[in-house]
Amino acid sequence: MNLHEVLTSSLDSIRQNKLRSFLTLLGVVIGMFSIIGVMTAINVLQNSVESNLNVLGTNTFFIQKYPAVQMGGGTRWKYRNRKNLTYADYLQLKDRFSGPATITAEDWHSGDPIKFEDKQTKNSVGIRGVTPEWEFSSGYFLQSGRMISRNDLEQMRNVIILGQDVIDVLMPQYNPVGQTVTIRGVKFKVIGTLERKGTIFGQSEDNVVIMPLTTHLKMFASRWTSLGYAIAVMDMERFDEVQDEIVFNLRLIRGVPLTEENDFEVVSNTSLIDTFNQVTGAIKMAALLISSIALIAAGIGIMNIMLVSVTERTREIGIRKSMGARKRDIKNQFLLEALVLTELGAMIGIVLGILAGNLVAVSMDVSGVFPIQWAIIGVVICSVIGVVFGTYPAVKAARLDPIEALRYE
Repeated sequence: MNLHEVLTSSLDSIRQNKLRSFLTLLGVVIGMFSIIGVMTAINVLQNSVESNLNVLGTNTFFIQKYPAVQMGGGTRWKYRNRKNLTYADYLQLKDRFSGPATITAEDWHSGDPIKFEDKQTKNSVGIRGVTPEWEFSSGYFLQSGRMISRNDLEQMRNVIILGQDVIDVLMPQYNPVGQTVTIRGVKFKVIGTLERKGTIFGQSEDNVVIMPLTTHLKMFASRWTSLGYAIAVMDMERFDEVQDEIVFNLRLIRGVPLTEENDFEVVSNTSLIDTFNQVTGAIKMAALLISSIALIAAGIGIMNIMLVSVTERTREIGIRKSMGARKRDIKNQFLLEALVLTELGAMIGIVLGILAGNLVAVSMDVSGVFPIQWAIIGVVICSVIGVVFGTYPAVKAARLDPIEALRYE
């Protein structure tokens, strides 16, 4: 028998036992669905993280009290017991530093609605207190009016800049600049508006208002308030040099001994992406391990079904051998049946996994992905399983004595 005849015979056998073939396929489909679904979802998240973080600017890094990602709950108290990053620290850091970069201090919170006439926003509006350098590191651009000035900061003026989502709710028919809004009963004069920025990770970046940092601290600061510092480097060739100098000066300001680690975190786009990739790498390995166990279980099921098939088709095997079929032909036929089952299950699992994984992309309004590398890996794994678990039944079928097989009832 040639390859075409063997393949045709294998497909005929699968069609004749539809229910059994379906149940055999199911284990492979579930295993492949698990692998491809998880890998697709993770790839979607990785692409989203990398593209969204790049919007922040590769020339910017951040200083903050807590890590961007905390691994394990046991370290939470370690970070919570650190000294807060203060406005006084920021002023000293600006005085000490003279490199090619701007240093911004900011604080933010949500939970207070913005009111204008008889309208008000939801409590989800982000209220940010910033210093004038904020415009160089924020990724936002002014649409109308002016930015926060040094005089606004020093005199703690009640002035505010509105994001587009806030404008859409409060005053879509007005020119916002010059209007007065209230927060906690305190009046703020609108001095500017921000250009629409869009969404990051499915969350709007335009549901925000900006005010002088000193005003924000006066109204909203508590014992837990810790500022964030954003450093925008003007000369990328000196990025590492600027970062080292900032860290050195901040350690001196905060009195950190030489033998102790930093009592603050340095976060950049690169470090965030690296951290995210470490987390997703561990998830990928766990998903691959769990799914491999499922595929091995499916392989055992395939071997069991193939052994039953050999028993049921003993007389057929005897007839084929009596008509000249060689052991190799019989073995190839049963081995190919196992391969066809596993590969068909792999294809179905891959398609379902890609569709399920890309639901994450739809929900986050980002581009979908096709994890070609993992699809290839999945197909290879299924091929190995088909060969490994299909070999024993195939060999058993090939070794049947034709005379005994013909007598089998």
